[in-house]
Amino acid sequence: MSDSPRGDDCIFCRIVAGDIPSRKVYEDESVYAFQDAHPKAKVHVLVVPRNHYANVTELAKAEPQTLAHIVEVAQSIADEEFNGAYRLIFNSGEDAGQSVFHVHAHVLTGEVLPE
Repeated sequence: MSDSPRGDDCIFCRIVAGDIPSRKVYEDESVYAFQDAHPKAKVHVLVVPRNHYANVTELAKAEPQTLAHIVEVAQSIADEEFNGAYRLIFNSGEDAGQSVFHVHAHVLTGEVLPE
């Protein structure tokens, strides 16, 4: 796992642990999904691995099966919320807009999204 902050220092680790309330959408043994506090679409869900990795590249190297599972969860959310269509975004690095350094996928769906 990454050397970046985790546990008490990582907001997403604390959400996954139940220390910070969230609006849960889905959970299983490897991922936790919850509604984004500042949605950019009608449905905006964050899917995070339970294990802490700073970015999607770290996750892909360490747990490629979890990365694939995140995509499956995104599809499931879109199937439930909006005819299966969705946008999946990973911001990697501060200059790309990543503000929480616990890898997370943004699942945007629930409406027709602009290009």
